[in-house]
Amino acid sequence: MKVSDGAASVELDDATLVDRVRDGDVRAYEQLVLRYQGAMFRLASRMVADRSEAEDIVQEAFLTAWRRIGQLQDDNAFAGWLYRMTTNRCLNVLRARQIPADVDPDSTESPRTDTRPEHAAQVNSQLEALTAALQELTPEQRACWLLREVHGRSYEEIGEIVGTNPTAVRGRIARARAQLAEVMKPWR
Repeated sequence: MKVSDGAASVELDDATLVDRVRDGDVRAYEQLVLRYQGAMFRLASRMVADRSEAEDIVQEAFLTAWRRIGQLQDDNAFAGWLYRMTTNRCLNVLRARQIPADVDPDSTESPRTDTRPEHAAQVNSQLEALTAALQELTPEQRACWLLREVHGRSYEEIGEIVGTNPTAVRGRIARARAQLAEVMKPWR
């Protein structure tokens, strides 16, 4: 949400928006949704490898956040809180599955199409291999790796999101990196 003061407009921070949401400001919540929906969808779609399930997960996370915004202790912690809700929903979906889901190529963003066709084909193959390799990780390793490598979260934040300590997060990420590096060797 931007506030205009003459010629300049100022982007409101999460804490201000959360405070306004608590006061019933629906437009402030819409701004939070717009700010985070892309990141939450990318996280969910890569974790569950199913576009439809990812959309449902993100919708549920935002709906829960709206309903429980009063329970958020620190207005500045909204992003971490939302990451935690989204990640936990993804882990629940993955745990409920009996067998790993087939990889849906539509669940990841497509590479640029304005490049040479042979390069585009190679990039597509690499993305398919990475997506398949991610599905071979444990759900906890996948969550930690995605939160660190794709979403740039700190080890401490990831620990809070997945409910473990930073040392365990480092271990999960190290194992995930080793496994992914082995699978992706042919692409180096």
